Order: sequence, then structure tokens, then C-alpha cells
Amino acid sequence: MAETNRTEVYVYERVVILSSCVLSFFGSLLIICTFARWPDLRTTPRKLLVYLSVTDLLSALSYFYGVLRSFDSDSGDCIAQGAISTFANTSSFFWTVAIAIYLYVYIVKSSQRQANNLVLYFHLISWGVPFAITVAALSLHKIGYDASEVSVGWCWVNIQAEDHVLWMLLTAKIWEFIAYVTLPVLYMLVKIHIHRAHAALSEYRPILTSSPVSHSPSSMADRKLTIIPIIFIMLRMWSTIRFLLLLTDSPAGHNPVLVTLHGIGNTFQGAANCIMFVLLTPSIRSRLVAQLCCRGQDKHGRSESVSQNRASAHTPSHREENTSPQTWENNEGVTCT
Repeated sequence: MAETNRTEVYVYERVVILSSCVLSFFGSLLIICTFARWPDLRTTPRKLLVYLSVTDLLSALSYFYGVLRSFDSDSGDCIAQGAISTFANTSSFFWTVAIAIYLYVYIVKSSQRQANNLVLYFHLISWGVPFAITVAALSLHKIGYDASEVSVGWCWVNIQAEDHVLWMLLTAKIWEFIAYVTLPVLYMLVKIHIHRAHAALSEYRPILTSSPVSHSPSSMADRKLTIIPIIFIMLRMWSTIRFLLLLTDSPAGHNPVLVTLHGIGNTFQGAANCIMFVLLTPSIRSRLVAQLCCRGQDKHGRSESVSQNRASAHTPSHREENTSPQTWENNEGVTCT
């Protein structure tokens, strides 16, 4: 492909997409850290979300480097960046579908054991298949500079390869298309099941108002995980549109607005998941706020303790305060340890 056909990536587009990469990196990191920090959050659905976040974190890092460098030819770091983003992107597709399958089996089939037994296969497929595809693409020299035809500054499939469309399908697009079909179906089945369960329960609600909350699979599962397919489709559709425009050799694929949306869509999933499953989840958000408040109170309490110690050195007869440095309680009654 001639250099004149290269899609121009403007400075403002790079700034926006780099910002999206940063948000996605820290969003994915926050999901992983909250999972590691609080043991009671370590349910299987949350574990699957963490695995998805690992792929989003790798994607954010590789895309950040690619957009920052804004490659204009094949090079060693171009190929390395393209390989990492190919693996992370493809793995993200598989983990997104894996989460939907897990929720379907766990909620609709009401089989936690069967759902948990699938996790091993999820690992084998979601890590193994992307790794095998990436190694094959590297071995056959298919990864390289793509003139931002279906990227935004980063490297992916070498646009000069005669079979570049085939490898674009193998390394991402075919799995993306499968996800587009599979996710909405599984998502709707889960939502329909939950709706029917709630409708059935509402008939007995007057009797159960004083009873303990039901621990059925539909109420125990983290229902917000069902929003992942929606996030996936809304963010990924722009890259699919540009791919289809490439197949038709349409100049619309160079449109700056479409290019920017493509860049944001490919890099923002980690941030979007963080917003939905950390910042907009009350139980986790309150814990984060409590941690921040306690850190501030701990620093304030230590400074007061130092001041009191200095004062007591000058007034030996003054009664010492019995204050524990390990426990602080804020005005809202949140205990900090």
C-alpha cells in the first residue's frame, strides 16, 4: 500500500486515545487491586472479570506505546507491539464470551458446579488460542505496519501481505463477529430468566417480606457482569465498521471522527468495566471511600499524636491520651484498621 493511502492520525486524536489508554490501564488495575484487597469479593464471576482486566491492561499498555510512537514503517518494536496487542485483544474476546457463558450456565441452568467446572476450559481456550494465533502470525511474518488502515497509529497485521484480510480475520475479526452474535443471545437469555424469576417471586412477596433475602443463583450472581456484552459491542463496533470499509475500499474509513471513535473503543474497555463494576458498585465504592478517609484520618491522627507527645514533654503531669494508632473512626461510623 502506498504511503499516500496512510490514514492520517492527528495530534488531537493521539492525545484523546492516549488519555483513553491511561484511564483503561488504571481502571483495569483498580479492578485487580480491589479483588486482591478484599477476600469476600473473590467470587468466580469476579475472577473472570479480573482475567478480562488483565487482557485490557495489556491492551492499554501496547496501544499506548503504539499511539505514542505512531509507527510509519515496519520495525522491531512495531512487531512486538503488534504481537502483544493481538494476543491481548483476542484473549479479551474469549474472556468476554467466557463470562457470558458462565453466567448463562450459573443463572439460567442453575448449576454452580457445572459453571465452575468450565473455568479450566476457559483458561485453556482464552489464553491458549490467542497465544497460538499470535505465534503463527509472528512465525509467518504477518504482524507489522498497517498504515493505520484498521488501527490508529499502532501496528497489527502487515498491510503489505497479500493475505492481510485473512490474517485480520484470524487474529481478531472472526472472533469479534462471533462475539457479536453470541453475547446478545446469552445476555438476553440471562435477563429473561432473571425477569421471570422476579415475576414469580413477586407473587409470594407479601409472605416473604419478613423472611431472609433469597440466596438463589440469580440474586447471588453479580448481575452487573451481564452489562459487559453491551460495553463490548458499543466500544468494538467502530473498529468493525472501519474493517468493513477497508474491504470495500471506501474513503470513509479515513474519517477523523470514525478514527477517533475506533481508537477510544479499542482502548477504553478497562476503564468502562472499572466504572461499572467498581465506581458504580455501592459496596465497593463505599470501601474505597472509607479507605481514602481512613488514610487521611490516620495522617491527621499521627500529626496530633506527635504534637501531644511534644506537649507532654514540657508538661509531665498532663494525663496521656489512651489513643490506639491502629483504629480510627470517622464521623460516619466507618472503622479504619
